[in-house]
Amino acid sequence: MRISRRTLLLGAGGLAVIGVGGYWLTEGRSSGGGTSFTTPLRIPPLAESEVVDGERVFRLAARAGETELVPGVQFATMGFNGVHLGPTIRAARGERVRMHVTNELDVPTTAHWHGMILPATEDGTPHQSIAPAATWTAAWQIDQPAATLWYHPHPHGQTELQVGRGMAGLFLVDDDDESPDLPSEYGVDDIPLIIQDIAVRPGGESAGTPTASPIGRIGNTPIVNGTYRPHLRASSGLVRLRILNASAARCYNLELSTGEPLLLVGTDGGLLPSPQSVQRVFLSPAERAEVLVQLPPGSDLVLRSVPHDLGMSSGDDTASGADNTLDILRITTPSDTTAREVPTTLPSAVLPALADAMTERRFMLGNTTINGRVMDMDRIDTTIVAGATERWTIMNTSDRAHNFHIHGAQFAVHRVNGEKPAAQNRGWKDTVFLARDDAMELIVPFSSYVDPATPYMYHCHLLWHEDQGMMAQYVLTTDGGDDGADAGTDMGMDGMGMGMDHPGHD
Repeated sequence: MRISRRTLLLGAGGLAVIGVGGYWLTEGRSSGGGTSFTTPLRIPPLAESEVVDGERVFRLAARAGETELVPGVQFATMGFNGVHLGPTIRAARGERVRMHVTNELDVPTTAHWHGMILPATEDGTPHQSIAPAATWTAAWQIDQPAATLWYHPHPHGQTELQVGRGMAGLFLVDDDDESPDLPSEYGVDDIPLIIQDIAVRPGGESAGTPTASPIGRIGNTPIVNGTYRPHLRASSGLVRLRILNASAARCYNLELSTGEPLLLVGTDGGLLPSPQSVQRVFLSPAERAEVLVQLPPGSDLVLRSVPHDLGMSSGDDTASGADNTLDILRITTPSDTTAREVPTTLPSAVLPALADAMTERRFMLGNTTINGRVMDMDRIDTTIVAGATERWTIMNTSDRAHNFHIHGAQFAVHRVNGEKPAAQNRGWKDTVFLARDDAMELIVPFSSYVDPATPYMYHCHLLWHEDQGMMAQYVLTTDGGDDGADAGTDMGMDGMGMGMDHPGHD
């Protein structure tokens, strides 16, 4: 990740007020390295479930209301089983799960299981829209390694609004093979962190309007698990942070205020072979990272986001929040904290090799297009043989930053601009960031869920871009269909409509 040379001047204390792009932004920055962060970090509850006829059954309800996200300030919010965020769903590899999702909103919504490998009919895309007062049911068997996944709405053209108002929750997959040395007590030493940004007017007295930027709407104040200025009082000398960027557009470049490294142990789709010592972890919207933080007795430190380079013009980077320094979470420990050893090896699933990929496809990212096209719900863009492994080259040819997410699959990053990927992109991924002019080669093993009639999506997960039509569709078939250049096919018909797609990679 390229780091910007630009710096942010901060006030001497309290909230720093900074003029950016014509807006006055109240940044969540404090004096004393985050000492004003005193609100206990909220831990999302675990979702209730019951086992019925061999299935683990969960029930979710999409709701809207108001939430006091900043003391004394009410925000219009949405959530699952509440009016902001959602409970943490937890299930084990090998279990069959059933999700009943009721829509109590006055607009359509969906429930998408982001990062999950499952049949397209259960994926919660715009094709599985839930009308107001209706209930949709999805059921599948979990068959992937332990990972920090998440769920959120995916209504076509309305995703930024619904996610931006708080409709998000973690979906943790457990696996018997997971290391016993990893912190694993939920909410105690295994801590979920759902990071979002909201807009507050100067002085923090009322809700504000996010800044419009080339990558979407940028808030000026971070919250974690719905907590303003959160404080985690850790009782262990080693904590595991499961971090999700659930913001609609803002990216975070995370580091510790002490300068100590973060120990990266997991990416979007699961654990790494061993902990990787990194100074910073960069997360674009929808990306996740699992990190370990070692905490000596009497620790008092801050997880913060520091300036970064999104690869756009100086003005566009500034409008998109790349210049900001933001305190995210204060972590303290008592003076009698007991040290814990960091595991040296982790049970990770083997990544696919380049030799496994028998088909190559290329995708050009425009400002709000993929291969020059906007989303058409009735068009299948790519047809893939179920169970195949493919090599996808994603090229950002626009003047904006983007990221790229594939539904129904986890993949390996082979090369970034011809080079070996950074540590945070060396594990299983489902979402990756591309600055302007970046080219990223992905090795993508697809599932065996044949369904030529129901598509999965691939799209930019900067949600304003997605809503503008920066999304396309693929189906899994037994034969892959016909490769018609620029053909564009209707739902349920053979063929594929991406002129840049081509078979035959050796």
